[in-house]
Amino acid sequence: MVNFSEMSLRPELLEALGRIGFVKATDVQEQVIPIAMQNKDVIVRAKTGTGKTGAFIIPIIQRISRGRAPEAIIMAPTRELAIQIADFTRKLTRRREDVAIVYGGASINVQIDSLKGNPSIVIGTPGRIIDLMERGALELSQIRFLVLDEADTMLDMGFIDDIEFIMSKTPRGKQTLLFSATMPDRVMSVAKRHMHDFSFLSIGSEESLIVSGIKHYYAVSEGRYKFATLLAYIKQYTPKKAIIFVQTKYAASAICDALKANGIGAMLMHGGLTQAKREHSLKMFRNEARFLIATGVAARGIDVRSITDIINFDIPDDPYVYVHKVGRAARMESSGRSFTIVSQDQLNLVKDIEITANINMERLNLDIREFMHTRAFSKRREGHDRQFGRDRGHGRFGRERETSNRGDRGRSQRRGFRYSDNRNNY
Repeated sequence: MVNFSEMSLRPELLEALGRIGFVKATDVQEQVIPIAMQNKDVIVRAKTGTGKTGAFIIPIIQRISRGRAPEAIIMAPTRELAIQIADFTRKLTRRREDVAIVYGGASINVQIDSLKGNPSIVIGTPGRIIDLMERGALELSQIRFLVLDEADTMLDMGFIDDIEFIMSKTPRGKQTLLFSATMPDRVMSVAKRHMHDFSFLSIGSEESLIVSGIKHYYAVSEGRYKFATLLAYIKQYTPKKAIIFVQTKYAASAICDALKANGIGAMLMHGGLTQAKREHSLKMFRNEARFLIATGVAARGIDVRSITDIINFDIPDDPYVYVHKVGRAARMESSGRSFTIVSQDQLNLVKDIEITANINMERLNLDIREFMHTRAFSKRREGHDRQFGRDRGHGRFGRERETSNRGDRGRSQRRGFRYSDNRNNY
């Protein structure tokens, strides 16, 4: 690994990196930063948790002139990810006012006021960026740097029209940096339309989409015993800090309450909570709670380095969703575990994940006898869920959509177009 001191960075930027413990560059930072410093467009395929944020923020801060505002626009799929990018960026800049963050679910008037301070860098979700553009509060004619972070997720969430509209309002000579954990054809199609003479970097092994430090496990359990299976895993493997992903807000609340009733510290995060409550949950999870119970809203927005386990209470239908959720563990080359609970008729999904991500998922035979009479849901609800397919992740009740607003959803979602199973990620 190369030290940041070898990258010809400004003294004040090196000092800021040192304050937060950044001395050596990760592989993605080592390869991307020198190219980005040459004002070249870059497309980067890199696994989640490899230090991509630093790879685009560091060269932007190094080259920003502060003579025009804003100079950089950074788009992220979720408000949580936007917040975390902004937090990291502010640690490297001279003034907090140099960075503005905009996203749905928060006061747009407060965000308009923040833009009046002429920030050099604006970070936000595409829908809210467009809202501010249409109100005349955000002008992109002086943009020199444009970043698409987690591009595959933004397209899955229906942001394609928004992204292309925003890009069309920026100068042709800007530098564009596109980062994605996977590189489907639709991502490359956007890149080819809006990027010129770009460098393509594939960081790490292309055979596996997930960092090698994660071990993958699953257990077979039918609906009424899924919570018992979860408790048995917690008892046997004692996760130090884990995210438990579920499909619906109802299930998230029920499991969170049931864990607390069993003396297990847990916090809740889903799209039905206010932004203040979501931020509180994330803060408590970072500092105190062992477990965060979350719907897909958090799949791409949590960067907590101490996460040891990712638990899928409901197996994702899409293997790429599994990839992104599991990427919350084993951050920055650490190690971690992934555990998924499946029913007998979902074993085909396990095989799909193994093939797509080129991993092996080991089956666990957990002793659930101690917890067989412990439930997170009422018997009536369990029967209701089995009848309508929630245990299999299919059907009307298996697709409970989280509420949101224009600022955090793509136009194609708002128009009712078909989109992928990442729809809970906003």
